[in-house]
Amino acid sequence: MTTIDSSTDIDDNSLEVDQGRPKGRDDQLIEGPKKSRESFSKTLLPPILFGSFLVGIWYFISYVLLEESRRFLLRPPHQVINVAFLDRDALFELLDGLWSSTKVAAFGLGIAILIGFFLAIIMSQTKIIERALFPYLVTLQAIPILALVPMIVFWFGSGQTSRIVVCVIIAVFPLIVNTLFGLHSAEKGMHDLFTLHHASRLTRMRKLMFPAALPAIFAGLRISAGLSVIGAIVGDFFFGRGEVGIGQLVRKYANQLQGEELLGSVILSSALGVTVFLVFTKLQDVMIGKWYEAGSNQPDS
Repeated sequence: MTTIDSSTDIDDNSLEVDQGRPKGRDDQLIEGPKKSRESFSKTLLPPILFGSFLVGIWYFISYVLLEESRRFLLRPPHQVINVAFLDRDALFELLDGLWSSTKVAAFGLGIAILIGFFLAIIMSQTKIIERALFPYLVTLQAIPILALVPMIVFWFGSGQTSRIVVCVIIAVFPLIVNTLFGLHSAEKGMHDLFTLHHASRLTRMRKLMFPAALPAIFAGLRISAGLSVIGAIVGDFFFGRGEVGIGQLVRKYANQLQGEELLGSVILSSALGVTVFLVFTKLQDVMIGKWYEAGSNQPDS
């Protein structure tokens, strides 16, 4: 009687079944940490390494290039943290100034958004208005804000209103330019389709031009958000009345040679700018991220 050894066939078939079966819970548990490590190495590790390199340069300048008598020009990082952030009184003073500048930046950005959207929509509808307004908008953007400070003080005083005006002047131009570019970016074939169906201007704007302009609008919002923070700090630096903001603290610390607090105010200002940038980036991902990425990744025909 002949026996057939089918162990090899069974093993081969089992391998094929294993390769074709869906991934179970154990496989997912193994791949989860792997993806987390890959994400960390691609997104977080490079800025962490570069930040460590910058901190090393900072220490090198403080302890090697600067003599001890001139070290007040750039205090080392640990002294900045101890004096500006770990000291309760200094931290509360910086946070109060940051909150004041944040409010000014938010009001200025909100007004700039309203003005920017209104002008961009009007200019997108009529070429004559676009040609009439655009040179003056460029001129306003090109004027140094220092040249406008005396006029702003003369018209609006030296309080919170003047700081908001500075924010609007600095932040409005990128919003107008990017929104106008986005409104003009809709495809000509789609415009012809709307014309064929006798669509009104409002329908064309709402269903064609505005959706096509969203990526450019959010690009302008990210730029203007950062500029509004700069405008709030610059305005606070020159207009000394009202609530004390980061700008007034910068001037105070510079005059009194308080290097640790000065660097702490700069760090908080940068953190505020990065925060508003990330907020609008996240808002863009929520609103248009998926369909915009899907449309941009389509292969060319």
